[in-house]
Amino acid sequence: MSDSEMNTQAAWYGFPLRVRYQETDRMDVVFHGNYVTWFEVGRTEWIRAQGLTYRELEARGLLLPVVDLHLHFMRPAVYDDTVVVFTKLIQRTPLRLTFASSICRAGEEGAEAGWYVEPEGERLVEGETTLAWLNANWRPARIEREAPDVWELLKQACP
Repeated sequence: MSDSEMNTQAAWYGFPLRVRYQETDRMDVVFHGNYVTWFEVGRTEWIRAQGLTYRELEARGLLLPVVDLHLHFMRPAVYDDTVVVFTKLIQRTPLRLTFASSICRAGEEGAEAGWYVEPEGERLVEGETTLAWLNANWRPARIEREAPDVWELLKQACP
């Protein structure tokens, strides 16, 4: 399937990362706060895969702060694991976006960035993040009015 076909099916975007030593704690597993950072990396790369960047949105006076975050830990990642952060837009309104995230341990063959029908690999952490559209004055911004082109793109990604 082509990238555009996958995109219109609201598929998962996977972005691989290698666990660095500094991301582990005294128990020799990834410190739990790093998963929140990895969720952010996943959302950033999902947006980039749509042809946008946070920098471009901010230049247009649009901000997307996190307003809600849930994580469910199933298994730990450890130093030198290759993990894939899978991200999918699951809900959109003119004022908010909700993303599902799934962090999976990649197999021996590793993984590549790109579109996936479903997350692949051993599930480690799952969760959701909700972000709110704000303007440069930190007031709610209705995205369909402020940036109709972005709203149309989001409608295609999450029908």
